[in-house]
Amino acid sequence: MNDSSQKPFLPFALPEIGEEEINEVVDSLRSGWLSTGPKTKRFEEDFSAYLGGAGLHSIAVNSATAGLHLAVEALGVGSGDEVIVPTHTFTATAEVVRYMGADPVIVDVELDTYCIDPAQVERAIGPRTRAIIPVHYGGLAANMKALREIAQRHRIAIIEDAAHALPTRSDGALVGTLDTDCAVFSFYATKTIATGEGGMLVTRNAELAKRARVMRLHGIDRDAFDRYTSKKPSWYYEVVAPGFKYNMTDIAAAIGLHQLRKAGRFHERRLQLARRYDAALKQLPLQLPPRGEIDAHAWHLYVVTLADGAPLGRDELIAKAFERGIGLSVHYIPLHRQPYWRDHYRLEPQGFPVSEQLFQRGFSLPLYTRMTDADQDRVIDVLSELLTRG
Repeated sequence: MNDSSQKPFLPFALPEIGEEEINEVVDSLRSGWLSTGPKTKRFEEDFSAYLGGAGLHSIAVNSATAGLHLAVEALGVGSGDEVIVPTHTFTATAEVVRYMGADPVIVDVELDTYCIDPAQVERAIGPRTRAIIPVHYGGLAANMKALREIAQRHRIAIIEDAAHALPTRSDGALVGTLDTDCAVFSFYATKTIATGEGGMLVTRNAELAKRARVMRLHGIDRDAFDRYTSKKPSWYYEVVAPGFKYNMTDIAAAIGLHQLRKAGRFHERRLQLARRYDAALKQLPLQLPPRGEIDAHAWHLYVVTLADGAPLGRDELIAKAFERGIGLSVHYIPLHRQPYWRDHYRLEPQGFPVSEQLFQRGFSLPLYTRMTDADQDRVIDVLSELLTRG
């Protein structure tokens, strides 16, 4: 057995938190602003500037799920409507549609990207279709040119699920600046920048942004920071809609301020790790990730699939790697296999052949900025041992 079993367990992902983030959080604790306040506002401004600034509205929320829900609500999706989503995603992409009483229409992904298949989107559009939610899977952009053409032709909205996509590029432009209705990013602990929990809704649509800001905090027309910094009485507010409780705290924003400043360095390290995996794994019975232009990929995930002739199956491989101290993961158990979506919409595996193959054979390798080359070599050695045995 590989001697990696004697070494500390190498997890699938770890955030990289430095003294800058810690000191900023301590400053927030001492300031008295624990909920939404000046640091949340600064994080929003910095995020817009990072993406390119002009005309962008960034709305900080407590999760990407919250951001997606706000986007769907702000676009007026409601009971009887349909929104097209990929099956190969986390359940949040579809559940926000059900929150509004609408129905997700679940379609397969394409082999070239593992993102939603534009041809299937075209076929799924009907008189009730209001929007498409493409997922930039693993950090690789969906075919946005094709999707935008479809959306424009049918006059439907595009909400980008960009949970994996900072800093992903599509046709040279950063996701978050594309000609779509909005994009929603995630700052969950495993993402390319992390605040623990958190997300950001980004849009150029001023009316959508205004609605999302109101609905983010109980439908109140003024958030807490505005109430305590404006000339109006701090106690006065008006509830103008039945909103939600989706605001980001200044504690999370304090972390995000410094994570965002490190985003370029983080991406460069993920790119280096992806290139090292590419070079080391190409001789194994694995299909490496689809990528487009490699430096346009955010490399949130490095997903490989077992090739024909691999000496063991995916589940056995993950179990044996775990025994050797290596944490592999699976992204995702697709929606068509999840009991609620499967049963409610009568979904069958044969209707989703690409996603089904990816689920049956695919797994994600450890990839995070705190990984050393030696850590990565352990992963490579274990995979080589397990996949080259006679």
